[in-house]
Amino acid sequence: MIKLGFIGIGNMGGAIVKGVYGKLGNTAVFAYDSDPQKLVNLRNLGATAANNITDIAHKCDYLLIAVKPQQLDEVLAQIKTAANENVVMISICAGISAEYIRARTFPKAKVVLVMPNTPMMLGAGASAMSRDDTVSDKEFAFARKVIGACGITEVIPEDKMKEVIAINGSSPAFIYVYALGFVQYAEKVGIDRDAALRLFAQSLIGSAKMLTESGMAIEELIKQVSSPGGTTIAGLEKLSEGKLTEVAIQACEACTKRAYELGKE
Repeated sequence: MIKLGFIGIGNMGGAIVKGVYGKLGNTAVFAYDSDPQKLVNLRNLGATAANNITDIAHKCDYLLIAVKPQQLDEVLAQIKTAANENVVMISICAGISAEYIRARTFPKAKVVLVMPNTPMMLGAGASAMSRDDTVSDKEFAFARKVIGACGITEVIPEDKMKEVIAINGSSPAFIYVYALGFVQYAEKVGIDRDAALRLFAQSLIGSAKMLTESGMAIEELIKQVSSPGGTTIAGLEKLSEGKLTEVAIQACEACTKRAYELGKE
């Protein structure tokens, strides 16, 4: 039987615990959080509460680490004292490299890096994952099954895990800011806010499906909506004046820059 342990069950860790329920086959799930209240209903999700980090690190084959940056060093120190060197650590800590984890645990530690996003809480996550040669194909397949229980996964090179944060990790916030403009415009012209939000949100969902399922390039999709001399063209001209695409790239660059800074702190 595989033993999977969660260290930290806040928004993201808790979402994955819920997501894997009933999906991992012959697997025992354990969890620990410094907040005892988060452990109360674990049995309803097929998981067992652990007494402490040492307990969970000692018994598990896989450890999913989902703690805040200021807690990470202490967590890794306890893993080092209690875990087997063959334990596979699945880290969803943004900006933290495999080298960082190895320096604080085992020189040849098996590390899978994950950049998830908050839609995981609804089972609609988009997670980037990476591994190196320390992790076997079988081990990585299991890790991907765990994360994939809450949405889609994509495998990218380890040296791009900081760059990808902007693309899937932070981008929901960027999209919400964009959505806010449309909802505020609706209120300004007398359209019910909730109705406008539902219409715009469904437009996002439909547009996303067009991006992934239509087989058309982004540039083609833009043209499909844009009749010459029509309303969309008028709006696109304003977005162009505001250099929306350039600003989006700049937001991604700022996000990546901060990720590298956090990795050094």
